[in-house]
This record gives sequence, structure tokens and C-alpha cells, in this order.
Amino acid sequence: MTGGLSNGSMIDKFKISDFWFQVGKKIRLYFLLFTFYFLLFLSSCQTDIQTINQLTSVKNLPSESMKDAEIMYSDSAKVKMKLTAPQLDRYVEKQYIEFPQGVKILFYNDSMKVTSQLKADYGIRYEKEGKMEAKRNVEVVNVKGDKLNTEHLIWDEAHGKIYTEAFVKITTAEEVLLGDGLESNQDFTKYKILNPTGTISLKDEEADDEKK
Repeated sequence: MTGGLSNGSMIDKFKISDFWFQVGKKIRLYFLLFTFYFLLFLSSCQTDIQTINQLTSVKNLPSESMKDAEIMYSDSAKVKMKLTAPQLDRYVEKQYIEFPQGVKILFYNDSMKVTSQLKADYGIRYEKEGKMEAKRNVEVVNVKGDKLNTEHLIWDEAHGKIYTEAFVKITTAEEVLLGDGLESNQDFTKYKILNPTGTISLKDEEADDEKK
């Protein structure tokens, strides 16, 4: 009787220790998983903080900002150009001025008459190079009403010319010219499409409409 009780007690003790061993294994597993995900979370938070710090770094912020900017450029006391923009951000160290909400430029002759105008959804002017890039929905109109449409255009201030390698569309009173690449004077009165791809005669279309 005594021996039987002792044997049963040993079995119970074995079951109990095995139970706690299994429980211990699960606890250790959960602890390891918790530690892994916690470290992963901290790493993610640290990465996010680093990203935020980079985005909000002083180096990435403009040195000067202006709303509803209006700038007049003159040469020999004569106004040559007027630039307007909803927002102007100047970066002194990087030596450029950005127009993130669009830009419009009016070009004048010596008699203060507008010879051409340029507008785009985005612009950036490199002060050291004396060049400006216009991007997205770029439109140039000259004094005759000829209109240039493209997605990218560079204005070389020093040489008084505009050019691009992008697709261009020029609409005149008589025709529509299509092609890739363009070179023109600043007034957009003397231009050349580098790789013409098509011409649409507006007079022919008008004649066809009249016949109908």
C-alpha cells in the first residue's frame, strides 16, 4: 500500500514537472516572439524618425519663402521680364529658386510691350547657371498668337533662347506642327522643331467642315 502510494506520487510529480516544462517552453517562445516584434517595432520607429528628421532637416528647408511673388527683371534700366508665382522658395546653399505651385513670365521689348509669355505648373531657376526649367503643362505664346505646348522647357537667360528635347506642339493660325525637340529665341518668333513628326493644316480642316 505504501509502495503504491509512493509510485503514484512519483508519477504525479513527473506529470506536474512535465506540465511546467511545457509551460516554460511556451513562455520562452512567447517571450522570444514578443522580443522580436518589439525590436522590429523599435527599428521601424527609429527608421520613421530618421526619415522625418531627414525631411524636416534645416538643409532641406528653403532659406526664404514668399507667397504671391512678383519679380521684375531689368537690363540697362529697362524692364525685360516680369515673373509671378503663387509661391517662391529660395535655397541659398543650393543656389536655386523653386516655384512649386506654378509660374508665369511676361517678356517685354524696349517699348515695354509684351512680346511673349510663358507659364507652367512647376518651375525652377538655377541662379548660378542663369537657366530656368519649366515643367508640366508648359505653354508659350508669342505676339502673333502662335502657341507652344510641351511638358519640359529650358530658358537660357544669358543667351535669350528656349529649348527642349521633349515632345512639342505648335499651333498657329494656319497649322499645327508636331515633333520632338525645339530651339527658339526668347520671344518665340523664330523657332525650329528638331524632329518634326507631323503637320495638320487648319485651313484644310476648315474647308472640309464647310463642305459638310
